[in-house]
Amino acid sequence: MAIGRSAVMAPVPSKLYSDDVSLLMVLLDTNPFFWSTASIPFSKFLSHVLAFLNSILLINQFNQVVVIATGCNSCNFIFDSSSVPANPNLENGRMPALCSNLLQKLEEFVTGDEKLSKEVLAAGIGSSLLSGSLSMALCYIQRVFRTGPLHPQPRILCLQGSPDGPEQYVAVMNAIFSAQRSMVPIDSCVLGAQHSAFLQQASYITGGVYLKPQQLDGLFQYLSTVFATDLHSRRFLQLPKPAGVDFRASCFCHKNTIDMGYICSVCLSIFCKHHKKCSTCGRKRQSSLEG
Repeated sequence: MAIGRSAVMAPVPSKLYSDDVSLLMVLLDTNPFFWSTASIPFSKFLSHVLAFLNSILLINQFNQVVVIATGCNSCNFIFDSSSVPANPNLENGRMPALCSNLLQKLEEFVTGDEKLSKEVLAAGIGSSLLSGSLSMALCYIQRVFRTGPLHPQPRILCLQGSPDGPEQYVAVMNAIFSAQRSMVPIDSCVLGAQHSAFLQQASYITGGVYLKPQQLDGLFQYLSTVFATDLHSRRFLQLPKPAGVDFRASCFCHKNTIDMGYICSVCLSIFCKHHKKCSTCGRKRQSSLEG
């Protein structure tokens, strides 16, 4: 049984958006495995991100920014501009209150995630909980959709450095197709040495932008020129397009990325080797799958 590389889903009814007002959901990778070996310090990366978030809020006074921290074992909301006063006072004459609130909650999150990740650190697993943060972002967006007939234009920006976690394949793909059906583009800014097959597929399927910056020292320039534009303005710009997309799937038995395998005709579980019985649904026969 052959399957297509991208699923065609029926579009949902059009939503009414508030002109160029944006709701930006930022997924911030805080995985200590990646940042301990990254070419840019986490503190410097954070300074680029804070400048970018401030620029988004300055472009339009009605823009909203929500930041979700993505750790090894947990993810959580650390900033929501809708809960911050419109004109925050300066603290010590240097940093706006919104930045200090974000940094404080980020520090608390990282400390808590490290406590949960002691066993993971010993095992040497380097992926972050991308599936969880994507699900939280989509739930938040659905809540915004239900607040009234007029909505800001939502989009998700993944700032990801950690490698893909094959064990999250099903959950990540479910989140991607949910975003596609809700017409929510997923933008991806990959900071690691390798491309992310998950985020390549996410941006391709949802109509977002995928970018892997060559010089992380100029990260703010990449963020401001590529990801700061609202969805209405993007149609007038020539934004980066990926040279290719890795559509390979991960097997359910060993969580490895495969080019060819076997798929259950009942539950669509994917396996790298033939099994007489599907371990997911109990089906006794499986069909071949070509990558």
